[in-house]
Amino acid sequence: MKIEDAVVVVTGAGSGIGAALARRFAADGAAAVVVSDRDGTAAHAVAGTIGATPDTTDVTDPAAVAELVARTERAHGRVDLFCSNAGIATGVGIEAGDDGGDDAWRLAYDVHVMAHVYAARAVLPGMLERGRGYLLNTVSAAGLLIAPGDAPYSATKHAAIGLAQWLSVEYGDRGIGVSVLCPQGVSTPLLMDPLAADHPSARAVAAAGAIITPEQVADSVVSGLAAETFLILPHPEVATYWSQLAADPDRWLAGVRRMVAATT
Repeated sequence: MKIEDAVVVVTGAGSGIGAALARRFAADGAAAVVVSDRDGTAAHAVAGTIGATPDTTDVTDPAAVAELVARTERAHGRVDLFCSNAGIATGVGIEAGDDGGDDAWRLAYDVHVMAHVYAARAVLPGMLERGRGYLLNTVSAAGLLIAPGDAPYSATKHAAIGLAQWLSVEYGDRGIGVSVLCPQGVSTPLLMDPLAADHPSARAVAAAGAIITPEQVADSVVSGLAAETFLILPHPEVATYWSQLAADPDRWLAGVRRMVAATT
């Protein structure tokens, strides 16, 4: 996947990884970058610095996502790369009495799974008609491993990996590329705000490896897209952890319990 001359849509692009991706794609010569976020002010701020198109879209609304794609196709003729990047943290477990309770689970599922479904549903017809296109779904290392202290995040990120695998199998021989971005600790509000609040999940992420910048993540994305790699891992150690989990789940889970205990 070449960024130069591509028409790119990035959701959740008002800050963090999404903003870094939008800036990098613009710098690398994309024909057009649509900076989309549910926070329209943030989207306009990012877009204004790179000459991109700002957009306000709630990715949990299927009609809104469909219209985002339709607007982009009307303006630019196509979507070459759709980066489904929006994400949230909940910090809750499975108890109904947790702050947010079932509502947090539903929202996490809508943002981390259904948003990818809505994006693929909207953008694939045009891509398939042209015989080419690319889906980049931001997931998390938690989709391969776990996010201690955040049950909805862990479960829905695993579901997002499964969906991306299905998309790759279903459409990979029809000109559609699929990649999943699975970073660990990144210095974005999604991690740094809970870390400042001393949340156990954020402490566990910080203890597991280096906290890198969104710009470093963007570097990994550009390399991964160029190679059309399914798994894009800005933290190489995640591949080691994933292999260890597959080889001996009991030992790996025991190790995570020890790490969590040491950070609480």
